[in-house]
Amino acid sequence: MRRLRKDSPWWTVITTLGSLAACLLLFYGVPLGDGGREWEQILFFVIGFVGLCYLVTFQVRRQLRAGREPSVRVQSVVGLLSPIIIFFAIAYYLLAVHSEAEFVGIETRTDALYFTVVTLGTVGFGDIHPVGQAARVVTMVQILFDLAVIGILVAVATQRLESGARWREEHGEPDEDDGSDAPASGPHER
Repeated sequence: MRRLRKDSPWWTVITTLGSLAACLLLFYGVPLGDGGREWEQILFFVIGFVGLCYLVTFQVRRQLRAGREPSVRVQSVVGLLSPIIIFFAIAYYLLAVHSEAEFVGIETRTDALYFTVVTLGTVGFGDIHPVGQAARVVTMVQILFDLAVIGILVAVATQRLESGARWREEHGEPDEDDGSDAPASGPHER
């Protein structure tokens, strides 16, 4: 049997779907009991948040080291967004389960996942919303974290696009989207 190369488009699809499936299995499979003390919830949130910060740092470094490898872009985005969504969905679910005064509308894990995705997309339909102070703080943290992560991804992507364009210009390769095989001409032509 032949092994898939890591630069294969199929490798990207398989690892991306695998990452997403693993996050969903974790979310729906891990027992989240009704018991638990407030300090345990706060500790879970802090440890998870530190883990997410580490993951963001790891993925940004991976992006910067990837050079011109396009599969890393997809894997990095999914590798960041899936755990972020699942982490905040678990936090919302635990808040809703442990205190009915925190959220209006979160009764199931799917409700918590839905609210997380809606918050990430800045849609805010209003059917689920935080009413307690802890829920509002966690929601604000998610919004700020999402903005920071998206800003970092945009900055890294922009930097990679610029360095790729400079490399193509220096090496006389055509742009990937112009469809020509001739070297780019212009003010740098000799």
